[in-house]
Amino acid sequence: MAITATDIEAMIREAFPDAQVSVQGDDGQHFAAEVVDASFAGMNRVQQQRAVYAALKGKMDGPAGELHALALTTRAPG
Repeated sequence: MAITATDIEAMIREAFPDAQVSVQGDDGQHFAAEVVDASFAGMNRVQQQRAVYAALKGKMDGPAGELHALALTTRAPG
């Protein structure tokens, strides 16, 4: 079963309940997400993106990953 933007948003919101989250894409493999969360303050972009990828619970891992591509924008508010 293909992953949806709603699935991705739910996984991100579970890890970052107070974040502003926007996920777009409808082909089941290629998505774009923006995550704005206060917990990113003091983190560099790589650290922020790793935190979001961790929230995706392995959906991008390996050749059998359900999520093929995610263009990810992260930042702290303000």
